[in-house]
Amino acid sequence: MKDNNNEQDVAFGFRRVDEGEKQGLVNDVFSKVAGRYDQMNDLMSSGLHRLWKDDLVAMLNPPRGQAGFSHLDVAGGTGDIAFRILQSGGPNLRVTVADISPEMVSEGRKRAEVEGLLGRCRFTVGNAEALAFPDKSFDGYTIAFGIRNVTHIDKALAEAHRVLKPGGHFLCLEFSQMDIPLLDKIYDAYSFTVVPAIGKVVTGDGHPYRYLVESIRTFPKQDDFKAMIEAAGFANVTYRNLTGGVVAIHSGWRI
Repeated sequence: MKDNNNEQDVAFGFRRVDEGEKQGLVNDVFSKVAGRYDQMNDLMSSGLHRLWKDDLVAMLNPPRGQAGFSHLDVAGGTGDIAFRILQSGGPNLRVTVADISPEMVSEGRKRAEVEGLLGRCRFTVGNAEALAFPDKSFDGYTIAFGIRNVTHIDKALAEAHRVLKPGGHFLCLEFSQMDIPLLDKIYDAYSFTVVPAIGKVVTGDGHPYRYLVESIRTFPKQDDFKAMIEAAGFANVTYRNLTGGVVAIHSGWRI
């Protein structure tokens, strides 16, 4: 506990920072990588992130005929998840994207315009811990590779529960803990050496990618995160490991 401002230390990668500082530091990371974010995802994961995101949308199973289905994608600034949902669902489906980074949101709007999807996809700048939407606004909620970057995961989960309608589906795709012995050592070596090096070549700065790798290592393990989702009020909470636990999809329902 900080005596001067009552702030607590929170994790920013492997560093500890005042909780009031973290969001600004995270914003700085994403402002630096926004323009090459999707390209870097391809390089870092050898394209696997596309398959993981396809699995997420398949689990959401957006309706093709239901009128008025409204979905919220949080921390999805470049539109990668939102566009998949729109392409998988019917013409009446609408997606709102909320991302705290104006730079990421700007990239998403540009892509939506190119894809001809601006009429069905709304982009907003917003904080996952304090969403600017009324209670029970959405039928579905997704967050992919974003929740580990919030300052207070429990607040983000509480907000997800609040804005979902009864019967609404919560889905989170996030890097997780590998469950294959020895391969985890190779993965660690790759993450801490190759990923920042690629980041430096592509974006000119490897430091943001070192933070992103560190943030994966400090994120709760699968069962611990499952318990946090349940504590936020979600029912029927499950998770599914992909690629040996490199990532996991967590699912829960508001009842």
